[in-house]
Amino acid sequence: MNKILVTGGCGYIGTHTIVDLIQNGYEVISIDNNSKSNPAILAGVEKIVGKKIINYPVDLCDFESTRSVFKNNEDIVGVIHFAAFKAVGESVQQPLTYFENNITSLVNILKCCELFSINHFVFSSSCTVYGDPDSIPVTENSPIKPATSPYGYTKQVGENIIQQTVKSNNIQSILLRYFNPVGAHPSIEIGEVPLGKPANLVPAITQTAIGKIAQMHVFGTDYPTRDGSCVRDYIHVCDIAHAHTLALNYLIEKRNQSNCEVFNLGSGNGYTVLELIKSFEKVNNISLNYTISGRRSGDVVGIFANNEKATEVLKWTPKYSLEDMMTTAWKWELKLKENNHFLSKQI
Repeated sequence: MNKILVTGGCGYIGTHTIVDLIQNGYEVISIDNNSKSNPAILAGVEKIVGKKIINYPVDLCDFESTRSVFKNNEDIVGVIHFAAFKAVGESVQQPLTYFENNITSLVNILKCCELFSINHFVFSSSCTVYGDPDSIPVTENSPIKPATSPYGYTKQVGENIIQQTVKSNNIQSILLRYFNPVGAHPSIEIGEVPLGKPANLVPAITQTAIGKIAQMHVFGTDYPTRDGSCVRDYIHVCDIAHAHTLALNYLIEKRNQSNCEVFNLGSGNGYTVLELIKSFEKVNNISLNYTISGRRSGDVVGIFANNEKATEVLKWTPKYSLEDMMTTAWKWELKLKENNHFLSKQI
């Protein structure tokens, strides 16, 4: 079997991608120092796939420690790089921390790929690279506008580093710009585990519904949208995960047209924050306690994807509905309540 290294393998998208890779015939190892994740989540992965997952608790900003993982696994054929700090609001408050972690870790991984002749590289990018777009839906050719947060800037810089790096070596790369992954694996064995106060909308919704958060905030209802709240594209995490498997297949089978290609991963639909809340309330028969607050620094007005390139080239077809996203997210929150060891680590 082809061995794939997943960095950030204990994270939300990383765990779901490990499951998808293994179910599609790949062998997987993980690097995750658990600074923003909980290693207990791997038990759920192992229950789904029926095998032990090896995770190296290495800080990717430490080059020699990172290199040692590659040295001990010289049969790695591809890397999926998720590991990064990702909270928009936190990045506004701690920009240097985000620059140091997200960029240094990427550089070290690429150096190891070059050193050990690993030629298949998939990068976890983000729709934040588009900034506040002039028009939506955005395509892969939409302008890259100034980032609205340090987090978004690290994704722009990361893409540029990869695009420049692959000009001088044999690395074949794919940049996956995904929108807002939500929901949980249908087995409800793995899902999102926010550490501390959730930075994303759906965990804030589910934690409010279950009572961990007394009242959630909708940041701004004076935007030029249908109901005044921000518009986003929400995509089920399992659909996002499968796209990474398809991207690796695409590279390994040498179907790529250039050494660096870009794909949007989104549902192709835009929903407002208030519409998402109403959908959650409807499918789960729950009323949420929320209040309207002022706009939040770093938020763009609205963005959703044109996903035609991914569907046509990678043969990727999202199969989970918004209702599936809201249902699995709530079932996962209920499971977290039953298994509160997942919540024992706080930052």
